[in-house]
Amino acid sequence: MKWYNFIAAFFAGAFIVNFIPHFVNGVSGNFFPTPFANPPGKGLSPPVINVLWALLNGMVGYLLFRAGHVKEANKWSVILFLLGAIAISIRLSMVLADKHQG
Repeated sequence: MKWYNFIAAFFAGAFIVNFIPHFVNGVSGNFFPTPFANPPGKGLSPPVINVLWALLNGMVGYLLFRAGHVKEANKWSVILFLLGAIAISIRLSMVLADKHQG
């Protein structure tokens, strides 16, 4: 595999994990931070924006997953996919910890 396949695998994990909170909050009718809020990433966006943002993240994540050749036979791609998922999970938990505070 080429080096860029490994980068794709890492970012596939990040985009797919980022899909989850936006989709869940959007379909639940909750306002949730997106890059389109004011201020970006801190303000709250309407549910439909979150669903659209989630779907974009899901599509990009899927394309990167395919480009990264993430499969059980390729252990390094799976490890990098999981590292991307872990990295964005920890970062999101830190950034969003105070989203309900005024």
